[in-house]
Amino acid sequence: MKLRIATYNIHKGVTAFGMRARIHGIKEAIDLLDADLVFLQEVQGQHDQHAVKHMQWPAQSQHHFLAGETRHSAYGMNAVYEHGHHGNALLSRFEIASSANHDVSDHAYEQRGILHTVIRAPAADVHCFVIHLGLFAVSRRRQVQALIKEIHTSLPPDAPLIIAGDFNDWSNSLNHTLYAELGVVEVFDDGTRHAGIGSMPMRVAAMAGIGPGARPKIKTGRTFPAGLPWLRLDRMYVRGFKVEAAQVMSGAPWSKLSDHVPIVATLEYSPRQA
Repeated sequence: MKLRIATYNIHKGVTAFGMRARIHGIKEAIDLLDADLVFLQEVQGQHDQHAVKHMQWPAQSQHHFLAGETRHSAYGMNAVYEHGHHGNALLSRFEIASSANHDVSDHAYEQRGILHTVIRAPAADVHCFVIHLGLFAVSRRRQVQALIKEIHTSLPPDAPLIIAGDFNDWSNSLNHTLYAELGVVEVFDDGTRHAGIGSMPMRVAAMAGIGPGARPKIKTGRTFPAGLPWLRLDRMYVRGFKVEAAQVMSGAPWSKLSDHVPIVATLEYSPRQA
């Protein structure tokens, strides 16, 4: 079983301050990705002001609109305000067997959630977690611990797993915890940073981040800001799959649609790695 997956923060389908609607262009671009699973952040479930302000604003919630007639969708409402709400969403070509949203808000000023869906893929059920972590490092650490607890509590230890979204982790400080606790691999990790340790002095290997007790130094994709991606904010971690390819979709049309650009990866189901 091969899966093509993508993660994308769509900035609510509008430009900065909501001046222009981009949701139709985002739908066209997502369709061009030809992904089986699309992990979305900042999806507008409802926005009464945008609906009045912008011509041809979709009558449906954005996750339904983006799913169209060819995909199933699930939505987790996180941020609620007077004129609407937004959150995370998953688009899937396969049946969505179950969906649950977990509130991981760390303080009153940031409403965050983790959307957990189970996908009926051809070879196995796949557990998918859509992530959008907080802006503060202490919040992100607590939210990742909540994610780990949920996975350990509700998933079999060998269950195929995909965690994707906007981690806001520009320092790459969460990789070690996710690798150690969940046995996942980030899609841009080609394994070369963990090879050849036997021929290195332990001190040199530790400095390189590949020795026992060392923290893996994985160079994930640059996805923000969209016009000139520099910060490594968006990630995709997998378990039970071999990563065949991973790519940041920079340039046109992506540079004009959101403040992030998407990541796309091709996976091969590999239960021996689960």
